[in-house]
Amino acid sequence: MGIGLTILAVFVAGFALFAKRLSATVVTAPMVFIGLGYAMSASGLLPPESAEIGLHVVAEAALVLLLFLDAAQIDLAALRRAHIWPARMLFLGLPLKIALGTLAAWPFLPGWPLFALALVGAILAPTDAALGQAVVSNGQVPDRSRRALIVESGLNDGLALPAVLLFASLAAQAMDRDGIDWILFGAKQLALGPLVGAVVGFAGGTMLLWAQKRRLTAEAFEGIGAVALAASAYLLAVQVGGNGFIAAFVAGLCFGNVLKGRCKFVYEFTESEGQILTWGAFFLLGAALLPEALNRLTPEILGLILVSLLIVRPVAIWLSLMGTDASGATRLFFGWFGPRGLATALFALLVVQDIGHRVAEPVLYIAINAVWISALLHGLTAVPGAKFYASRIAAMGDCPESRPVGQSAKPFTGMNPSESADGPGAGG
Repeated sequence: MGIGLTILAVFVAGFALFAKRLSATVVTAPMVFIGLGYAMSASGLLPPESAEIGLHVVAEAALVLLLFLDAAQIDLAALRRAHIWPARMLFLGLPLKIALGTLAAWPFLPGWPLFALALVGAILAPTDAALGQAVVSNGQVPDRSRRALIVESGLNDGLALPAVLLFASLAAQAMDRDGIDWILFGAKQLALGPLVGAVVGFAGGTMLLWAQKRRLTAEAFEGIGAVALAASAYLLAVQVGGNGFIAAFVAGLCFGNVLKGRCKFVYEFTESEGQILTWGAFFLLGAALLPEALNRLTPEILGLILVSLLIVRPVAIWLSLMGTDASGATRLFFGWFGPRGLATALFALLVVQDIGHRVAEPVLYIAINAVWISALLHGLTAVPGAKFYASRIAAMGDCPESRPVGQSAKPFTGMNPSESADGPGAGG
């Protein structure tokens, strides 16, 4: 195992040297690290049992921090005012994806309880911008389109999590898991988690502003405090019976909107230390779960995953954007570039112990296979797809997608609308 960890450390250092160049190619970090984990596991350099020990810790830490940091970069007022596309994809498209995903799972998983099918639909609904980095970082793609995808991917995992927990509870109840009242358990998770998150987020943001005003802290320490705040929300929620992941998401949302864009350290962490956690989680997924998931990849599971990627999301996104100024090319582009990533895998890991054995393992293997298949397909199509979409929009001339957003020359920097030049009429 020592040799395997040495190889991993050297590989990460080497990958970092070429990461910027690779981000403009069809080779993505998730593809690379999932593949590396699988190769090391298959070669015996890192046994799956050893990788699984670290998987839950690294994956949960990554999800807690990314939920908090993604949410902290969302300006709710600006999202309501000027971001019609991502709002439609989140509040109409996400429920549609879950509903259509439930229907799509039915012929591939015969005999499964309805709530177990809905659980599969909910787990396959969130998207991950990290698997399509070449799209969201491509300067040829209009700012408005990139921003819409980033906002959607940053928020949809937090919004999908309550549905995942609810359907897991209902599926467990339907299968009579040990006589536990899973409805009550799920209700506590969904109620107490947001409550704890809101208190921690508002309190943390208020205290940070107070400390900044009196010059009691500095940027070097503010990032550490934000990470500790995310952990605090998670751990406090777990202690009182709420869901820690929902708490972390709500805490980030409240924290970021108290600070209102004055959180430079959040962006810096997301672009640096947050990448390490994400790479590590994908690597451990490849090492611990991918070998067995590949052995369980039946034609039925493959068909379900392809339908989810090729039909369920594109149809849901197309319908959710009806009535907006999004062109047909934009709807198709958004529909395809919704890769399944870390949230899909981690949500499956969260619930497999709480549902019946008959569906627990299949749910997990559906999720893991969906992640690597999505990483491959979306990674290979990200660069050519972005170039093709950009050329189509340019050829359309004066259309909503091609118009400059606002008057500022400031470049696109991320998800927080306060960091962009959007005005009330930007629209998405």
